Amino acid sequence: MRFGKAGAKMKLQLQELENLRLEAYENSRLYKEKVKVVHDKHIKRREFQPRNLVLLYNSRLRLMSGKLRLRWEGPYRVEKAEPYGVFHLSHPSSSEFINVNGHHLKLYHSEKMKKTKS
Repeated sequence: MRFGKAGAKMKLQLQELENLRLEAYENSRLYKEKVKVVHDKHIKRREFQPRNLVLLYNSRLRLMSGKLRLRWEGPYRVEKAEPYGVFHLSHPSSSEFINVNGHHLKLYHSEKMKKTKS
């Protein structure tokens, strides 16, 4: 008789534990969705049109020390923009194209500034 009551109690505890686990998974999922929304809100969308001038981030500088080294190279000209942030760049001094992720680029403003000053 005691084993029957103990078994029923054990089943009830296991069921409560399973409900707590499912509730924890649901809370975790909701938290991750909220964090993703906040993160995506702060991402800067990089949209460049063909023939825009851009600067390319030099990621190899992390390996070398030097505070005063330039982190941006360029200007490069955007030749083609593909989906998912892939851009084909060309340097004015060479005819080769470079495929680059859009997160490594920023718009080059020098020519616009020269036009507005004169």
